[in-house]
Amino acid sequence: MVGLAVSALSLPVVGGTASAAPAGPAAPAATVKAPALSPSAKLLMRRDRNTVCVNGHVQNIGWQGWRCSSNRRAAMVGTVGRSLRLEAVSISTNRTGGVCAQGHVQNIGWQRTRCTSNNRVITVGTVGESLRLESVRLSTRTGICAQGHVQNIGWQNWRCSRRNGWAQVGTTDRSLSLEALRVRV
Repeated sequence: MVGLAVSALSLPVVGGTASAAPAGPAAPAATVKAPALSPSAKLLMRRDRNTVCVNGHVQNIGWQGWRCSSNRRAAMVGTVGRSLRLEAVSISTNRTGGVCAQGHVQNIGWQRTRCTSNNRVITVGTVGESLRLESVRLSTRTGICAQGHVQNIGWQNWRCSRRNGWAQVGTTDRSLSLEALRVRV
């Protein structure tokens, strides 16, 4: 526990701005855990091909609950029209070869990349620190698409990756919150 407190205090702030990305690898941060996949999410992931489930931690709301989609439809977390920041996002996929994610967080910059296998959950962002998630990068072996809703901008265009490539949504160097996220595989 002591090591965790020391690492949390030593996270770099580059240039004192909220969205500056570190030049080198991002400093390790405490692992954020989302609630376990719900029974309905587990059932959908067993039943359907190419499934993605997401859960968002939203300012003043907390974890929203798992939302899943399949067959190229999108699952959405976050809020639109309420000016509430996404603080963390958890994601799990089925039959995509696993998923990798990286978050860009206020005052921290790019977090380290987290990867997991099919039907396992990974989380990027922070919980309990009141920091905005500004951008997210996602990658799967089979390809993934994402769309972000950004403070003062609205919905961005869909960004899709090909095999093992990255789909990035949100902004960096602009101090804007990612407010909602749509994902499909």
